Amino acid sequence: MRVLVIGANGQTGHQLVTQLHTRGDVPIAGLRPDEDGEEWEDQGIAVRRLDLLAKPEKIASALMGCEAIMFAAGSGGRTKDDMTLLIDLDGAVKTMQAAQIAGVDRFLMISMLFAEDRNRWAEPLKPLYAAKFYADNWLVHQTNLAYTIVQPGALSFHPGTGHIKSDPLAVGSIPRADLAAFMVAALHAPQTIGKTIPVLSGDLSIAEVLAQL
Repeated sequence: MRVLVIGANGQTGHQLVTQLHTRGDVPIAGLRPDEDGEEWEDQGIAVRRLDLLAKPEKIASALMGCEAIMFAAGSGGRTKDDMTLLIDLDGAVKTMQAAQIAGVDRFLMISMLFAEDRNRWAEPLKPLYAAKFYADNWLVHQTNLAYTIVQPGALSFHPGTGHIKSDPLAVGSIPRADLAAFMVAALHAPQTIGKTIPVLSGDLSIAEVLAQL
């Protein structure tokens, strides 16, 4: 499947492109106009440039011919709240609108654990939680995309184990490698369409978690 990973040079995005490539899908590295794509091009992986501050019609031109989109972009921890609003919220929504313009139906979104529950928002991250809350709601209620929203716990740099759990009441963390592995598996699992799925480190295989959905 031809999959555009938006935010491919990010920590999770890098895992997504690598794991899609290993699995046999055809990843496309979606990068900002000023980002270096040489690493991907050296591996024979296509690069497309897109500006999440642009209008949806402009973003759509980078989405043409893709079969699925994985949205892994973020403004990053070193930016201010205005960029959280413009990238994590409006950039995500504009990408959804662009997907509809480009005719790309499958859309996988990385959200945050408890994004839907304001009572669980940690104070320092409230702007990011709010951005995820409204972006997720737009995806669910304002589009007809075949979406999957994945809500990871705190992301870690630990090696992946391949073992996770999906418990809406649990708290915890998950290695970025395991989050990416779940996303890649979910891409090919029709039962994940139209669902919001929390994921944490656990004791079940990814296949076992998918089978329970």
